[in-house]
Amino acid sequence: MLIFRLFPVIIFVFLNGCVSSPEKSDAQEEVLEPVKIVEPKKETLQSEAKTAMDPDVMYMLMAAELAGQRGQYAVALEGYMEAAKRVDDPRFAERAAKIAMYMRDSNKTEEAVSLWLKQDPKNSTARKVAALSALRAGNKQASVDHLNILLKADPAGFEKTALELASVLQRDDKSGFFYEVLEAVGEKNPNQAVVYFVQSLLAMEIKNSALAEKKVQQALNIQPDWDKALIFQAQIAVFSGDLNKAKTLLRNASLKYPENDKFKKLLAQILIKAAEYESAADVYQSIVLANPKDIESRIALALVYLQLNNDEKAEDIFKQLLDQPEWQNQANFYLGKIEEKREHTEKALAFFDKVTDGQLVFESRLSAISLLVKDGEFDEADARLGLLSAQFPKQKLRIILMQAGLYGQQGQYEKAFKLLTDTLMANPNERDLLYTRALMAERLNKGDVLEADLKKILARNPDDAEALNALGYSLLGNASRYVEAEKYLQQALKLQPNEAVIMDSFGWLQFKLGKREQALDYLERAYAKQQESEIAAHLAEVLWTLGRKDEAKRIFNKAIKKAPDDEYLLDFQKRLLSGEE
Repeated sequence: MLIFRLFPVIIFVFLNGCVSSPEKSDAQEEVLEPVKIVEPKKETLQSEAKTAMDPDVMYMLMAAELAGQRGQYAVALEGYMEAAKRVDDPRFAERAAKIAMYMRDSNKTEEAVSLWLKQDPKNSTARKVAALSALRAGNKQASVDHLNILLKADPAGFEKTALELASVLQRDDKSGFFYEVLEAVGEKNPNQAVVYFVQSLLAMEIKNSALAEKKVQQALNIQPDWDKALIFQAQIAVFSGDLNKAKTLLRNASLKYPENDKFKKLLAQILIKAAEYESAADVYQSIVLANPKDIESRIALALVYLQLNNDEKAEDIFKQLLDQPEWQNQANFYLGKIEEKREHTEKALAFFDKVTDGQLVFESRLSAISLLVKDGEFDEADARLGLLSAQFPKQKLRIILMQAGLYGQQGQYEKAFKLLTDTLMANPNERDLLYTRALMAERLNKGDVLEADLKKILARNPDDAEALNALGYSLLGNASRYVEAEKYLQQALKLQPNEAVIMDSFGWLQFKLGKREQALDYLERAYAKQQESEIAAHLAEVLWTLGRKDEAKRIFNKAIKKAPDDEYLLDFQKRLLSGEE
């Protein structure tokens, strides 16, 4: 189970807001995005009108508010602009500026903001809106001027301001321009680490990791103990595929700042990504030992134990969390997974059914249904699936896929095929629907549909290893298409060289081509990773043809005990073993 996730650059920074910046800011968050006009309270409108001391202005304000309520924003904008010009009250200019921004009228925004700043030159929100307007308009000099003023007025709050601007400009595809503007700001403020740090974020947004590394290093040259920059430097290394560099950076930071767990936590996640689970466990153990109340790290440690097949240690941690209400649902879910792995169906179901709140409720319900299907309890599984549709309408597609799978388990392939075909009418490019229908098409001997669905997936994503494997394997029934099958399977194997089902498919192809020793190599490695029935049947057949019949029988006997009704094993028994008995 992979815990590590890489977030989009800007999101990563916001989610790690707890990481200390160079200086603290007590400034309230200012909203840069314009919002729709809402109906004002009567006393607010009256106080604004009184400021004017002029019946004409009062009428303008009332007309502007009424127009705004009716969605007539152009009329509202003109009313507020005129009121702002007549009355020395920055609130009217502010309202006009926000309406203009909402309408994306750059000229009117600039006019309103200029008036706003003239009436209230120290207003940081006005300055931010002015900066955003200039950035959106591509006015480099004005953008630099406004950002310089913001930086000098509030150095501690500049990072937050810059990230707010970056968040908006990212959607406008202006990240590159914002980077150039900050380059000019940095030239005028060479000792401000925050400028280089934000540039580093923007460089990653435009997919220039080398530039991002250069800029974050500039920030660290100025402020070497800035943990947020150190962490992002490691993130850049991960994005660039250099896990060793990321690990080295974080280990060094952990030694230099032993009290800062953020370095250790990211290091543990990177170790997991590198499949160094023992090392990741050691890191999490040190975190938990130093702070037993860090429940998230305890859960992460338990998940690493599961990855190491050390279910007992994971179980101990999750059981300790059962008496803590806020963690009970997670604990019950993973305890259910442990019992599912042990094939203790009743115990697993009991744990899954205790998950009643949070993000894992749906996953628990699916896990319970999968268990029931595996045990042949189709009526109970179907009943639970029906309840699921009503409880989780947003999960409609996943529920349909589960329903199709349930039909497939019962041999109702035509019913599953129809359900998927009907759903595809409204979702013609949905990858999982296409893939599942392809599997059902195979069962119904609809080879044309199978091939068309898988090729449609590959047309949109040529590196879909699962679809490549399925398509390549499906062609092995036709000797005239072995060359074509090999092309698909080689590509799948290149993308996922350690995936058992892909190794199995490629090994089976080698067997079909008469390369039995090569086939054996791939199939033995596949079987070592995943002792699945079809892989067992393939391996047994290759061993049989190589004259190693006793080994073939041992593998078959072990597999048939677990899956007495498996069609691949039964086919092997009918074709090869029946004559031996």
